[in-house]
Amino acid sequence: MSELITAELVLLDADLGNSTSEVIEKLASLVAEQGRATDAGALAADGKAREAKTATGVPGGIAIPHCRSAAVTEPTLAMARLNPKVDFGAKDGEADLVFFIAAPDGADQAHLKLLSKLARALVKKSFTGSLREAQSEAEIVELVREVVADKPAAAPAAAPTAAAPAAATAPAASEAPAATAGPKKKSIVAVTACPTGIAHTYMAADSLAQTAEEMGVEFAVETQGSSGSTPLDPAVIEAADAVIFAVDVDVRDRGRFAGKPVIQVPVKRGIDEPEKLINDAIAASEDPQARRVPAGAAASTEENKDNESFGAGLKRALLTGVSYMIPFVAGGGLLIALGFLFGGYDITDVADKYLTENTLFNLPDAGFMAYIGAVAFKIGNLSMSFLIPALAGYIAYAYADRPGIAPGFTAGAVAGFMGAGFIGGIVGGLIAGLACRWIGSWNVPRWMRGLMPVVITPLLGSIIASGLMFLFLGGPIAKLTEALNSWLSGMSGTAAAVLGLILGLMMAVDLGGPVNKVAYSFAVAGLGTASLADNPAPMMIMAAVMAAGMVPPLALALATTVASKLFTEAERENGKAAWLLGAAFISEGAIPFAAADPLRVIPASMVGAGVTGSLIMSFDVVSQAPHGGIFVFFAMNNTWPLFLLATLIGTVISAVLVIVLKKYVRKAPVGAAEPAKVAA
Repeated sequence: MSELITAELVLLDADLGNSTSEVIEKLASLVAEQGRATDAGALAADGKAREAKTATGVPGGIAIPHCRSAAVTEPTLAMARLNPKVDFGAKDGEADLVFFIAAPDGADQAHLKLLSKLARALVKKSFTGSLREAQSEAEIVELVREVVADKPAAAPAAAPTAAAPAAATAPAASEAPAATAGPKKKSIVAVTACPTGIAHTYMAADSLAQTAEEMGVEFAVETQGSSGSTPLDPAVIEAADAVIFAVDVDVRDRGRFAGKPVIQVPVKRGIDEPEKLINDAIAASEDPQARRVPAGAAASTEENKDNESFGAGLKRALLTGVSYMIPFVAGGGLLIALGFLFGGYDITDVADKYLTENTLFNLPDAGFMAYIGAVAFKIGNLSMSFLIPALAGYIAYAYADRPGIAPGFTAGAVAGFMGAGFIGGIVGGLIAGLACRWIGSWNVPRWMRGLMPVVITPLLGSIIASGLMFLFLGGPIAKLTEALNSWLSGMSGTAAAVLGLILGLMMAVDLGGPVNKVAYSFAVAGLGTASLADNPAPMMIMAAVMAAGMVPPLALALATTVASKLFTEAERENGKAAWLLGAAFISEGAIPFAAADPLRVIPASMVGAGVTGSLIMSFDVVSQAPHGGIFVFFAMNNTWPLFLLATLIGTVISAVLVIVLKKYVRKAPVGAAEPAKVAA
């Protein structure tokens, strides 16, 4: 196993700039210079993206920026003792000790365990004090090697054993001698988890465990990190008075904690405010009205209401609904397109007749291909009929977990029945999810908890959501949907071109992210009401969205071919794959380029995609398929040559802009700081 850190990866009393971005860029450059990363820019981009999710500063003047990156060739630790200090978001001020953890995408468990040990050691004041007093890079390396060694590090006997495995860390509190008198100790269990599962997961666990021990609270913690997880003993969970979820991701097997009073916060608060969290958990254990883990809940992204605004919750729910809806749309849409290919464009009028009056052994007069086309079209049509129920069902799921799925699907079906469409599905799903979440928070007798998720919550949630849709909301939303469809149907000329421009910009601004998904969902939602003869506007919108989404990856593929010297070796390889991804309408093919150079790639992509979207609407191009790119040309009637032309124009525009920006608008080289700035 190679060394995680060497003297060449240590900077003492170094001036690395005044911002987190500058520090991360310099340390990423240092890692690349030592041959441990193929692309300093890509590594820095991944590190900064992780930093943007959650600040990595922790109490005590320490920062632990970290990431997994495809650019990293072996697990690496770079360390800097900063002068001047830099603010990494810790509550107690700026950081002077920075450890940059760079892990490959496929890092092995042994290396990840070593990195986790280091993160846990940073909560020990004796260790950080030694780092500040070290006189040489070699001394720093030796200190780090001691704490990540398999054998116990040479440390004062009184120091907390924070580097112990997760399952053993917290129980240390329960192994303390029991008091001979006084009230029974409170028992708290916790789960910690962060997106990368390397640093914050373990630091939060140890910070909470040490604080619990100081407070005389029985405590056990489960770390759901990259180096593995040892589940808490069910008996320990059963005996606990409350649970703390200090997490930035889903809690695995959340149902084990059903009925327990719960405090849920971001993982960083487990490091910054351990005493407050334990006190809050103790208070919740004594409050009959405290929020509890819903009965039957599985892994969920549900956040504590105190820590997630309504807007953030709404955004998360909508994205969840769309992500689960897309497979119905993609599979169903492609089958419909195949139906047109095999059975012709009049298959919509004859599919039901063929399938009810004929069989594979009694073919219609139109022949075998027409019958197969009818089968493909009908399967796709039935799949698309789940669009609104699936959207509503999984919006409700995002709020209430599995108990919300049935009420959400039902509310979505009601929305479809009443003609309330896509908007009705969203509203019905939100009502179902919020209603089921509220019902799940009820403090019911223990014997009733098993009935809540499978009987009571789905029943009452369906009555509330679907009842409101039938009695009050469905009709007005249906009229709004009808008005919107009429407006789109009458759109032409400049108005249509402007709409295409806006949709194109939305498809390229975040390349598969929330804005992209909103534009795509808007297009897909209209296909159910589209007709080539009477209402082609939704098909034009679908074509505009699909063509615009193809532009960014195709443009980057073209740019890497025409001006390969402006791109790294890894980007040139990504460019080869981007040809196929773009042709198939997979906008995410441009993400590696945008992540490494967002300020030049994204604006260039937006311009080309916007032009393409506008041209598609101006040319009256249609697409009856919601996915597939150029491979579903047969679903575009006779307009596919114009589809290709508009896509080609946007691709060339974006590619030229990317090349020009990379050639004449250069970034400052990563790691440009002079060596003289590093004190001897």
